[in-house]
Amino acid sequence: MAKKKEISKEITDLKKELVDDKVLVGKDVVLKNLKNEKLSKIYLASNCPEKTIADIKYYSDLAKVPIVALKLNNEELGVFCKKHFFISVLGIKK
Repeated sequence: MAKKKEISKEITDLKKELVDDKVLVGKDVVLKNLKNEKLSKIYLASNCPEKTIADIKYYSDLAKVPIVALKLNNEELGVFCKKHFFISVLGIKK
């Protein structure tokens, strides 16, 4: 019998945001909105590139926006968001 994966609180919160259509996808879009202080939270895939993590961490510290590191890799995050491409960075609009 297969083990049931434990669903974390972050995943359930992200699912609610996807339903509410408040999610921005991609590093460039997230950084642009982060600089303009239009985001409330950022989600990163487990295998997000180090350069991207460093850039987002810098601007999120300035804007005081929390970062959530997910256990999903970018392929699994793309499937979770029902997209046909890999996703490393997600931003939640205020």
